[in-house]
Amino acid sequence: MEPLIPPTATEYFAKQNYNVMHDPRVEIVYDDARHFVLTTREKFDIITSDPIHPWVKGSATLYSKEYFELVKEHLNPGGIVTQWVPLYESTPETVKSEFATFFQAFPNGTIWGNSNNGGYDTVALGQVEPARIDIDALDRRLAQPDYARVAMSLKEVGFNLAVGLLSTYATRESDLRPWLAGAEINRDGNLRLQYLAGLGLNTSMEAAIYSEILSYHTFPRDLFVGSEERLQALQTAMQAMNQQGGGAGQ
Repeated sequence: MEPLIPPTATEYFAKQNYNVMHDPRVEIVYDDARHFVLTTREKFDIITSDPIHPWVKGSATLYSKEYFELVKEHLNPGGIVTQWVPLYESTPETVKSEFATFFQAFPNGTIWGNSNNGGYDTVALGQVEPARIDIDALDRRLAQPDYARVAMSLKEVGFNLAVGLLSTYATRESDLRPWLAGAEINRDGNLRLQYLAGLGLNTSMEAAIYSEILSYHTFPRDLFVGSEERLQALQTAMQAMNQQGGGAGQ
């Protein structure tokens, strides 16, 4: 929304963001997210939302059921949507509301975590169709010359292979359903999340919240496919990641 940000970020972080502002494939639109998605006729392969905490005035509209239904309408077949969900400066009730609301629009959704710093934040990933992630195909793609910059970018943050990246999987709607029972759904008509989230301001409960989430982790063999060797490697990597994050995966 702020035209000063892209050129300033490019000046100081062009190396880190691969000078994306000057990539001829990139179009920058300055607009409110809700307004843009509501008025565009375009459809997308990926829609990602990284808003500020929902206790900030106005931000809760990017965590509502109506917003998630709106972005779902703008996905291409096979498209995905991701939503940042912070665990720091939050409470279990707030996180439950965020995930439960997201899963109402995307019942096939999954949660991906950050075990560094005890589960600082998470990403909810949704799609209309049931997901299938082929580990072998992903590794083959990352080994192609056309994806060298992608592979390099992943290595810079510690992911050398697809297994490492996918080991950040935490859980999914069907497994987390008991934890989400009774969670408040954030709607445009009440924006309950904005006030609920305010109770978590200046708290540090992220490790405990993430540990609760990981206690519902199971290895989803219907989600990940590939050679038995890679599946075993992924399961082992997930167990290590979960232990680091404070959970006890099954």
